[in-house]
Amino acid sequence: MDPSPDDRTDHRTEIRDFLASRRAKIPPEQAGLPTSGRRRVPGLRREEVAVLAGVSTEWYTRLEKGHISGVSEDVLAAVAQALQLDEDERTYLFDLARAARPASRTPSRRKDVAVPPRVQWLLDSMTLSSAFVRNGRQDVIASNPLARALHAPVFESETTGQHGRPNIARYIFLDPGARRFFVDWDAAAVATAALLRAEAGREPHDRSLRGLIGELSTLSPDFRSQWAAHDVRIRHDGVKRLRHPEVGDLELTYQSLDLPLSHRAMHDLTLYTAEPGTTSEDRLKLLASLAATPVQATESTDQPR
Repeated sequence: MDPSPDDRTDHRTEIRDFLASRRAKIPPEQAGLPTSGRRRVPGLRREEVAVLAGVSTEWYTRLEKGHISGVSEDVLAAVAQALQLDEDERTYLFDLARAARPASRTPSRRKDVAVPPRVQWLLDSMTLSSAFVRNGRQDVIASNPLARALHAPVFESETTGQHGRPNIARYIFLDPGARRFFVDWDAAAVATAALLRAEAGREPHDRSLRGLIGELSTLSPDFRSQWAAHDVRIRHDGVKRLRHPEVGDLELTYQSLDLPLSHRAMHDLTLYTAEPGTTSEDRLKLLASLAATPVQATESTDQPR
C-alpha cells in the first residue's frame, strides 16, 4: 500500500524546502557563474542549477517541487554536485528519494531495540570515559555511571520520559537549564536539529519521531527556527564545553560511532573524554570517583562482618 496523500504532500514539501535552501546558500561566483545584473533570489536560480546538473530547467523545477520518485541515482548525484552538497546532505537527498518510491506494502512500524547485555558490559568497562547509546530520535537508551554523572542535569530533567530515559533534543530545546549546562548552547541546538533532520530522512514513517518533531515545533521557537534551516548532520564529533553543577567547567572531546543493534534502527555510541594533563581531566576523574562511590559503598555493606 502506498503512503497516504498527506504523507506524500509532507514528503514533497521536505524535498522542495531542502533543495531550495541548499540552492539559496550558493552564490553564483562560488559556482563559477557570472554575477552581472540584479538578482531577485539569494544564491542560484533554478535554471542555473539545471545547467550545472546537465538537465532541463523544466525537469529540475519538477524535482524541486518534490517529484523525486523514479529519479535515477546518476541524476541525483549530478544535482548533489551542482548544489555542492556535503556527504551528509547527499545521503539525506538519497534517503528522501528512497522514501518517495512506491511501497509494495505499508512500512512496518519500527520497534525499539533492547540493548544487549554485552553492550552494557562494554559501557560499564569504560571508567574514565562517559559513554552512552542513543537512537536516532535522541533517546538515551543505555549509559555508564560516568555518563549519568556527567549528564546529571539531562537525566534529572523534567523532560526525561518513561523509564528514566532522557531525550537530548527535548532537554536542549525545552529545559531552560540546558543553556547553563551547554556552554555553547547555540551550537548544540544546531547540531541536534540537524541530527533529527537526518533521522527524518531515514525514517519518514516513524510516528514517534514525527510526534517529537511536532512537540518541539509547537513548544520551542528556537527549534522551529533550526528546523526551517534544513541543515543535516549524520556524523557527530568535536569539542564540547559543559558547566557541571558539581565539578564546574569542563572542555571535553566527544566522538559518536555507529552501533549496529538492528538492521533498521539507527544507534550510535557516544564517548566523552578529556585531554590528558588538563584541568578538565582532573575534574572528569573527580566526577568518575563521585559516580563510583555509591556503588563501592553498597558493595562494602554487603561484605560479611
